[in-house]
Amino acid sequence: MNLPTYNLSKINNLKPQKGNLILAEPFMDDDHFGRSVIFMCEHHNDGSYGFILNNQLDINLDELVPEIEFKSIKIYYGGPVHSSNLFYLHQLGHLIENSVKICDNIWTSGDFNQIIEFINMGIIDTKKIKFFLGYSGWEKNQLLREFDSNSWIALNLLEENIFKENTQNLWKEILNKRGGKMKAIANFPVNPIDN
Repeated sequence: MNLPTYNLSKINNLKPQKGNLILAEPFMDDDHFGRSVIFMCEHHNDGSYGFILNNQLDINLDELVPEIEFKSIKIYYGGPVHSSNLFYLHQLGHLIENSVKICDNIWTSGDFNQIIEFINMGIIDTKKIKFFLGYSGWEKNQLLREFDSNSWIALNLLEENIFKENTQNLWKEILNKRGGKMKAIANFPVNPIDN
């Protein structure tokens, strides 16, 4: 059996950085990260963290936070670290106190009680906030080692991908939009034996 061989660093030489996306290599066989698209909230020498954007859970926010009156806000699996804790990304830094800016027009954290109140009052456009259980984290130099072993592809951010609701095919859609060799990677089968 011949498996496809490729060197992601020759296809794309970007490295992870705060405010960018990283995409799992096409054959990553991992329950948490297979075909995942991760938004990087932090990346430096001491470690990195981000949220998986394309793993929607079968649970709504009001099931975790009974005070929420809006019934159809979806929750996503952000990663295996602190997976019972709720986190969020949003475009509401100008409204939500104590928000932490990640990059242009994207924040994390902020006053959760204020968020609940504003959602219930209809002040917040719920398409500008995304909730996660858990996050994806890497220890010092761990993510760079994974890049060196061809586990990830780093891509510049396209903001519309962050708050997209239908994310089932997000990994493939992002690679297809990039065209060329990225489009070829997008069409690799999940199981290389199927090739």
